[in-house]
Amino acid sequence: MSNEMIDMADMISKVKFNEHGLVPVIAQDVESKEVLMLAYANHEALEASIRTKEAHYYSRSRKELWHKGATSGHIQHIEDICYDCDGDAVLYLVRQVGVACHTGERSCFYRSFDNRSLDKHNSDSTLEKLYAVVAGRRETPVEGSYTNYLFEKGIDKILKKVGEECAEVIIAAKNSSKAGNEVDGNAEVSYETADLLYHLTVLLAELDLDWADIMNELQKRA
Repeated sequence: MSNEMIDMADMISKVKFNEHGLVPVIAQDVESKEVLMLAYANHEALEASIRTKEAHYYSRSRKELWHKGATSGHIQHIEDICYDCDGDAVLYLVRQVGVACHTGERSCFYRSFDNRSLDKHNSDSTLEKLYAVVAGRRETPVEGSYTNYLFEKGIDKILKKVGEECAEVIIAAKNSSKAGNEVDGNAEVSYETADLLYHLTVLLAELDLDWADIMNELQKRA
């Protein structure tokens, strides 16, 4: 038996599977610390996750091994695997491609008993959701997608669009100031700024950065 197989067996031996041969697994974003989903793994799924560094689970409904993102492209790249103090729960620290939830939400935990908290969470995560969609297009191209068109054309095209959108924001703000009509003028600024943020998101994905990297940099300057 190879050392690699021995090491894997030793890792898995630390986990206590329940009477059905399963252990609950929480997937958490390694950068933002956002909890993405809860699922279950059996011995085979945990072994596949360790070996491939991509999240595998066991589907209790289908009664089969489940490679997260195998059909959707929303793969979870594993950075680390932890187990709790009793060994009866596992934590995957992942980099999520696309979204984690089958509903299209980034996290399965998108609903709250407190609606005000839910509204705040949805607002705060808008850029993350946008990034998830853009990154998903990069990993799993969709025919006719404008995002895929930008990725196919490459960095020069993306930079050209970022420059154009920057100019559009400036022009919109200048027109608003000249017109003195802040309601309509600000609506145009908002529209053009949204375009700019979208193209910046594509640029970040192209460079293997994300909005968490930008927020971390801002926090350093605070």
